[in-house]
Amino acid sequence: MFTGIVTELGIVRALETSADAARLTIAAADVLDGVRLGDSIAVNGCCLTVAAFDGETWTADLMAETLKRTSLGALAPGDRVNLEPALPVTGRLGGHIVQGHVDGVGTVLARTPGERWEVVEVSLPADLARYVVVKGSIAVDGVSLTVVDAGADRFAVSLIPETLARTTLGARAVGEQVNLETDVLARHVERLLATTAVAS
Repeated sequence: MFTGIVTELGIVRALETSADAARLTIAAADVLDGVRLGDSIAVNGCCLTVAAFDGETWTADLMAETLKRTSLGALAPGDRVNLEPALPVTGRLGGHIVQGHVDGVGTVLARTPGERWEVVEVSLPADLARYVVVKGSIAVDGVSLTVVDAGADRFAVSLIPETLARTTLGARAVGEQVNLETDVLARHVERLLATTAVAS
């Protein structure tokens, strides 16, 4: 489990692709502190398993499902990515509950700067719209954010200076894709209500 609070920005060193898989190598520092093989690290909001590491880089395998559902397959050497290690049981839940299971990909539609913040509008796949509500939580490229506006095919979030400076969202241009994970609690509530309705 993650919280959507980015620990550091990593740099893609390599993306080796095959017919239905890929191997991603990322340069990092903080997330490698105490890391072990098999640990989970979220990359732009996608939970990946550490398959190899040294003092400066770590590598993960991307299966076909990951490449299909996320924007990770479009990464290139030199790209910066948001990194967050899995939350320890004793950790602080600074954002919201994030699983690292990307629901879909959105596109940055607009950026409106303010005096010290910026409103970013993102497209929303139709099947995810019912889980996105004003003042609710959403993870965008793994960053825990509060929804300030929501529609049938788009939503908006406000980015504070800290988010603009410490995550990739500060540099995401209009037209670029971002990974989206909706609130898992909303999905569970929907499932429970549907099951209850059928049972009665």
